[in-house]
Amino acid sequence: MKLLRHLRTALVCAALVSLYACGSGGGGTATPAGGTLSMAMTDAPACGYDHVYVTVQKVRVNQSSTAADSDAGWSEIVLNPAQRLDLLSLTNGVLSELGQTPLPAGKYTQMRLVLADNGAAAPWANSVVPTGGTTEFPLKTPSGQQSGVKANIDIDIAADQMADFVIDFNACKSVVSAGASGNYLLKPVVTVIPRYISGVKGYVAASLANGDTTVSLQQGGQTVKTTVPDSTGLFMLQPVAPGTYTLVVTVPGATTEIIDNVAVATDSVSPVNLSTTPLDLPASASGTVTGAVSVTPAPASIDASVRALQALTGGSTVEIVSGPVDSVTGSYTYALPVAAPMVASYVAGPGALTFSADAGAAGKYQLEASSGGVVKSVVPVTVTAGATVTTNFTFP
Repeated sequence: MKLLRHLRTALVCAALVSLYACGSGGGGTATPAGGTLSMAMTDAPACGYDHVYVTVQKVRVNQSSTAADSDAGWSEIVLNPAQRLDLLSLTNGVLSELGQTPLPAGKYTQMRLVLADNGAAAPWANSVVPTGGTTEFPLKTPSGQQSGVKANIDIDIAADQMADFVIDFNACKSVVSAGASGNYLLKPVVTVIPRYISGVKGYVAASLANGDTTVSLQQGGQTVKTTVPDSTGLFMLQPVAPGTYTLVVTVPGATTEIIDNVAVATDSVSPVNLSTTPLDLPASASGTVTGAVSVTPAPASIDASVRALQALTGGSTVEIVSGPVDSVTGSYTYALPVAAPMVASYVAGPGALTFSADAGAAGKYQLEASSGGVVKSVVPVTVTAGATVTTNFTFP
């Protein structure tokens, strides 16, 4: 699942500060020795859900990374009333503003995102609607949710300045199926990033603007930002830090397309193509990878994920798909394209992209599982049309 994005520093205006709710951080205006923290929320697309709802009550920050819920030093942004958000509406550069609060100057290293409790009956504060369905199912939140979802942060508050940050709530990695249909757990995966203006945009063909297409920016095989194109085919990956990325486009039943060396400059959005030259992925047969993750000793709930990587002939590696395993059975299943990925080098401008098939990578993948901070990978597996490859993982 998800909630924050975009970095910017600006002078604090007392009139602006007064528009937002403040918590235990002090009065309504910043003192000369303090600055202001502004927070917003964003999301990456969810896997298999049409809606993912969470209800945010407050955001708390502390200069101590080990501070307990009842310790001193907490400041907070309180949302009154609590704000119910559909995370899946916060894609393609869309943000939901959470507010701001004055803070003493210094470095803040811990954040707690406090969600509302579901209560005993509908309507649920936190819930999901599976793809193609109409029924809302409650999301069971962690037992420690009363104190909030903890995240490590690195935020410097300077005197008389605003620190503008975004909470990125990864819905795809945060919603976990739990055995029988209709049982779902919320195991939030959140990151906090500056509210960068910089990013990447482009277009896919209208036929791919169907909710199944995923566009991601990656570095070294790790996904930095993910989105889904809107109904016009436009995709916007923002905010991301300036740098060089690999853009990966995946669609079920289609060939993967990859654009290498996408350059993102400070305070600008890099176009990869125009609406008149949309990306249109060729069809591809698929093979299936499946299996299960087991943990010893057996926990009450299996907290693990599996992802499929593809190594390109040029030496780089990209992530094709990833997600949490079923928390009860540990099972996972992914359909992967058999056809060779199509690869192009980024051309600024945007210029014309020239794709060529990476025949050496066709149908070849590496599966990687992680649990409890431990990562296990296997030798590459080869998928063929209509066939199934089973790979199981055991921890520790």
